[in-house]
Amino acid sequence: MTHALPLTPDYDVWPIEANLKKVFFKPRLLTVCWSDGRESRFHSIWLRENAADKTTVNPATRERILDLSTLPSWPEIADAKIDEAGALCVDFAPEGQRLRFHPGWLRAHDYDNTGDPEVPLVPVTTWKRDSGEGPDNVDAMGLLDTKAGGEAEEKILTPALTSILGKGLVRLRNLPTKPDSLEAIAQRIGPVRPTNFGMLFDVKAKPNPDSNAYTSIALPPHVDLPTREYQPGMQMLHCLENSVEGGEAVMLDGFAVAEALREHHPDAFTTLTRVRWCFANTAKTTDYVWYSPIIRLDEHGEPFEVRIADFLRGPLQTNFEDVEPAYEALIVLQKMLHDPAFAIRFTYKPGDLVIFDNRRLLHARDAFEGTSGHRWLQGCYMERDEICSRYRMVKRARHQREVAAEASLA
Repeated sequence: MTHALPLTPDYDVWPIEANLKKVFFKPRLLTVCWSDGRESRFHSIWLRENAADKTTVNPATRERILDLSTLPSWPEIADAKIDEAGALCVDFAPEGQRLRFHPGWLRAHDYDNTGDPEVPLVPVTTWKRDSGEGPDNVDAMGLLDTKAGGEAEEKILTPALTSILGKGLVRLRNLPTKPDSLEAIAQRIGPVRPTNFGMLFDVKAKPNPDSNAYTSIALPPHVDLPTREYQPGMQMLHCLENSVEGGEAVMLDGFAVAEALREHHPDAFTTLTRVRWCFANTAKTTDYVWYSPIIRLDEHGEPFEVRIADFLRGPLQTNFEDVEPAYEALIVLQKMLHDPAFAIRFTYKPGDLVIFDNRRLLHARDAFEGTSGHRWLQGCYMERDEICSRYRMVKRARHQREVAAEASLA
């Protein structure tokens, strides 16, 4: 009998919250009792597919290689017990092989006792200007220090990623101001998504602009690229220079606006979740068009993304009887966007970097006097997936350090 716990079918670390105490089984169902009193049921076919042995997953990649349809018949349980290491051992028929399951992994994937598996990695917290739940400021000095390792993750990345996932926005301070350093900063999280504006784009007034952002005029609250089928999930704006008069940055939580709209103007809210608007960016060399509601909801009826950018809306093309209700709802929303209770304002300082959820946060800008100095931001896009992946990796690394520390004390 082995005294080592088995591998898991992934690369994560799964702390053991409770020990396995008893096991009962039928051919197609297994029940385990935990040391804290919980009971968990698992189907035989689910256990067979999620084993971690070399007939089920490639040990080099931890990707599944088992094709259930190639098994002689439906996998059933011939025997089950808890071994000396505390792992669950299951004998499967008709294959006649014994497979072991890590108790920490098994507990974490207890589908009999958990709710929606797609719960957010970080609880979503909506905020207004004076709600006390606003975005966080993080001192990011040392983020690019390759020697910092886990220390940079704990002090900088962990709170930054937590704020982005929970509040939609984080403001990092004290970063380098060397042009194009944004790409190296972004790579600490994940790959950059290129667009027609390039891998990195310069936000400053310039001749012959192809976007209002590249002028000195004010910009209303908006998200970027709602004209795309899959608009970028994240945006970074890095301040390299700012000596102009004006140009104050404005940020609003689009989910907070949507919640207020649903509470105070439910008909307008429903209309904006139903009517599909045209979003268009017809520049001299590109022509992007997409149709979508302004507010999109997930399967639970909660806001999933907002597409708000007045200067990128094309002509409304919808049912004749929906035109006036759609515009009435739009005007209600536009008035709410002007309410200062929703907005936070700040002035960029060189070395500042904001990272925000581009499908949730609205950003805006006051006009500035272009001849009064220089204002230069560099920006880039990435996906929500990259933030989530990096957050999981930071958590995994922390768990691995904790396990190593415990082992050194044993």
